[in-house]
Amino acid sequence: MTTDRKLCTFLTRLFATTMLIAGLFALPVQAEDTQQSNGVLASELEDIKSQVLKLNRDLFILEEDLLFPASTQIAVFVSVDVGRFLKLDSVELKIDDNNVSGFLYTERQRKALEQGGIQRIYLGNIKMGPHLLTAIFTGKDAEDRTVQRAITHNFDKTDETVMIELKVEDSESSYRAEIKVEQWAL
Repeated sequence: MTTDRKLCTFLTRLFATTMLIAGLFALPVQAEDTQQSNGVLASELEDIKSQVLKLNRDLFILEEDLLFPASTQIAVFVSVDVGRFLKLDSVELKIDDNNVSGFLYTERQRKALEQGGIQRIYLGNIKMGPHLLTAIFTGKDAEDRTVQRAITHNFDKTDETVMIELKVEDSESSYRAEIKVEQWAL
């Protein structure tokens, strides 16, 4: 080989080696850029997720407003005071002798009510005017016997939302549970 050819081969190998080394040093910089862009993408993705959740919540509220406008809306809630004299198993709800809702309670749900929880058992629409609400509660008493308690409540539906709470309260004087009705005003 001639000297020129050896020099050319040497320079080509030197250039290739230099480029290889430079490429290896560039990888961490490129990886760092990729990590930064991944961080930016993750941040943008979180922003989009929060916007989607907010939009979903807004759509849910809008849907409820459209399906259950205040002028026809009724909501019925159930709460339990302590639950010593009635371990709640189920509730059946009627409005104007039409079955509108029923619920069977698990042990966990019953305990949640006994610890102060309130359950919305019904959300619906009714016409303006007088109505009759009937609720039948089934459960076990202190001696583990199956008992039923029923209550009726007359109310007038106006152009405002009607919210009724059915309270299962222990009566110390009669050693049994009583059902009380409270109509909420907004």
